[in-house]
Amino acid sequence: MSDSSTRGILEGYRVIDCSIAMAGPFAAQRLGDLGADVIKVEPTAGEWQRFASAGGAAAAGNEINVSFLSLNRNKRSLAVDLKSDAGREVVRELIAGADVFLQNYRPGVAARLGLDYETLSALNPSLVYVSMSGYGEDGPYKDRPGQDLILQAMSGAMLSAGREGEPPTPAGQYLADAVTASTAFEGVLAALLHRERTGEGQLVTVNMLDALTTLQMQELSVYTVGGVPQRRGTEPNAHVYIRAPYGVFATTDGYLALGFADLEKLGEVLDEPTFIGMDAEVHGWTHRDELYATVARHLREDSTQHWLDTLLPAGMWVGPVYGYEDLVNDPQIIHNGTFVEYDHPTEGRVKTPGFPYRFAKTPARIDRGAPLVGEHTGEILAELGVDSERIQQLLNSGAVAQTGAAVPA
Repeated sequence: MSDSSTRGILEGYRVIDCSIAMAGPFAAQRLGDLGADVIKVEPTAGEWQRFASAGGAAAAGNEINVSFLSLNRNKRSLAVDLKSDAGREVVRELIAGADVFLQNYRPGVAARLGLDYETLSALNPSLVYVSMSGYGEDGPYKDRPGQDLILQAMSGAMLSAGREGEPPTPAGQYLADAVTASTAFEGVLAALLHRERTGEGQLVTVNMLDALTTLQMQELSVYTVGGVPQRRGTEPNAHVYIRAPYGVFATTDGYLALGFADLEKLGEVLDEPTFIGMDAEVHGWTHRDELYATVARHLREDSTQHWLDTLLPAGMWVGPVYGYEDLVNDPQIIHNGTFVEYDHPTEGRVKTPGFPYRFAKTPARIDRGAPLVGEHTGEILAELGVDSERIQQLLNSGAVAQTGAAVPA
């Protein structure tokens, strides 16, 4: 674990994380990375993602599968039955002294549990309440499942790349979830800043469809303001709104990404006389498919490293197409410290992506790995002032659950 001598930028703030899957837990984890005390409220049997891991990677070592491990570091687990009156009362007691409440329940569930904004803000007027959904809190799609691939498809972005007439290609990451998580993270920080200035909490709503749509600020403005239609060509140019050559090209041993090349210089390097005299900003649009095909023919004749060694010195914007093995071992990634390693009590030595930001005085850090189900139930209840007798009663009734630790005396 990291050195705890420095103070986290959100130290002293308490976040109640009642979210599941990826977007909500990822947003809450970011808050924990900055020092917030994040309490993950999950069912007594554990959140479902403890049992369903991406890629079939069921477990990194012993008890916690990879998906849960990757999205729940720097959190404590309170395992509680929210269907029981006693369980709901425990969570309300916790929220009364919290700073942030985060949930991504299906529409209507929060209200049925007595965890809706109106109820909790009456209990704690300074609470920042974050509600995440697929499409919005209301409207014609509010009851639809908000799944990453579906939102990518509806965002319009898939039809900005690839060949006309061929199936669209989804992003190679869980883009909708990740962008929504970052959007929620921004929303929490902004609402906390407002609270610091005014003392009042507020409701923050985030949905996946809006998050992905607003991410395309430039592209969609080209359509809505500039009136340029989204039109794919016969060659797989990497984006409909960027001139050729712009895309991924096969080499003899892999792939190369090339963008925004000066056609005159590229023609000299490739010994392609047809490029000489071409204006990139004119011909790059009017001859997009032809230019792409010509560049592709040349780049297929040599290795990726050859073209990097040739095109980079010529001032071209070019880079290799990495797989994960290449990325993890890249010298810049290593230099940046992009991945972090820490020891987990059940999973051993863990290596995962770290933090996308740097703070000179209040660095992000890992104080604990992902918790076992209810690992901190007794600890959290004791902090609330619940005595050991009541804790034991709650455990005996099944209203809460605990793994691994004794009931605090």
